Amino acid sequence: MTAAGDGGDRAREIENLRAVYQSLQRSGPQEATRPSRGRGVAAGAAGAGLLFVLGKAKVLGFLAGVLKWKTLATMLLSIGAYAMEWGWLFAVGFVLLIFVHEIGHAVALRVEGIPAGAPVFIPFVGAFVAMHGRPRDAGVEARVAMAGPIVGSVAAWAVLAAGLALEQRLLVALGHTAVLLNLFNLVPVPPLDGGRIAGAFTRTAWVVGYAVGVAALLVTGSPVLLLVLVVGLWTLARRWRDPVPGYDALPRRQRALIALAYAALVVGLVATLSLGA
Repeated sequence: MTAAGDGGDRAREIENLRAVYQSLQRSGPQEATRPSRGRGVAAGAAGAGLLFVLGKAKVLGFLAGVLKWKTLATMLLSIGAYAMEWGWLFAVGFVLLIFVHEIGHAVALRVEGIPAGAPVFIPFVGAFVAMHGRPRDAGVEARVAMAGPIVGSVAAWAVLAAGLALEQRLLVALGHTAVLLNLFNLVPVPPLDGGRIAGAFTRTAWVVGYAVGVAALLVTGSPVLLLVLVVGLWTLARRWRDPVPGYDALPRRQRALIALAYAALVVGLVATLSLGA
């Protein structure tokens, strides 16, 4: 074998090794991510189900009064879980945007004089603020429900605008994600915010919301969406079985204002989905 032939063989070997390495780089992270993401979503859904059961048993009400650190603890837990999927910077920003959304609910509850706990975060599911009292009527419930998406949407638009102005892809991604999160929360299916808002002006929206939810479930197979639909059916069955006299008796003008605000928020979020995409 000549020196030139030997050099050519070495060059081919190096090229083959480079191709194998590049292939492993492309496939390795994706294959490692899929099962971890599936496990994370399943664990989040199971945690949400457990918290729902505990809430019905009045355990969450007790914890809300005793464990004042639960918001910070569950925020850190969520940041760690999201960081494993999308990195620390995105995880911190995402959790803070969820926190802003929940603060909107908490402030509205205080304004309406309804006792409430601090926000609790559930990785890969979201967060919630536990109410320790009942709204006076469907109008109050709708205002409390709408406060979260309004404040959360303003925060999402601010982050998106900053990202576009500064040409920061991370901020643009965070803004778009928060827009989608608030839009999802406005789907008219209890216990999502949209279901509680729509109940104040028309129950027909619940039928539409469930039709959309079932179609999305068939396409995505999302365990989180399945949990939302099941809990929503339980909530609606209880509401129809044990109606509160006068709870849904709102003036026509108030119903129209709630419907208008709801529609305007949905249109605004949809309109900003394509910004900077």
